[in-house]
Amino acid sequence: MADVHNPATCSKNMRAIGTQNTAIEKRLAALLSEAGFDFTVQDPTLPGRPDFVLAQHRCILFTHGCFWHHHDCYLFKVPETRTDFWLQKIGKNVERDARDIDRLKEQGWRVLVVWECALRGKYKLSDEAIRERLEEWICAGVGCAQIDTQGIAPLTVTSQPHTT
Repeated sequence: MADVHNPATCSKNMRAIGTQNTAIEKRLAALLSEAGFDFTVQDPTLPGRPDFVLAQHRCILFTHGCFWHHHDCYLFKVPETRTDFWLQKIGKNVERDARDIDRLKEQGWRVLVVWECALRGKYKLSDEAIRERLEEWICAGVGCAQIDTQGIAPLTVTSQPHTT
């Protein structure tokens, strides 16, 4: 299947995709606030410029878009056009994520990745379910984890994206 838009329109659309204060970040910020957690956002002094920093608990939270960070879920689809370009671009994101998480762990931070599919889409978790998982992980004080549509699980970081 060919692109629906011409290259100029595609480029304009891609430039319009925000990198901060996205809908999923806003939802997660509201849930953290409702649970009573203090946090800062987009700290440029830390590796990966984390979406949320909970200094009191020594935790970092990232909200990862399933497409941009290659999550193995229904929201990730390999583009049918310029496939090599997109797989390389996404692969670099995955490599950078792994490197940033490793550096954060070396600095004594715990890291939680909250995947887009947990926050939006047909299989999203309820606000209550996400809030419970956030509270559980933040207060437990151990390990790194991820939240997706299946709930909370240990975070396994690899710099090698798998191709589909």
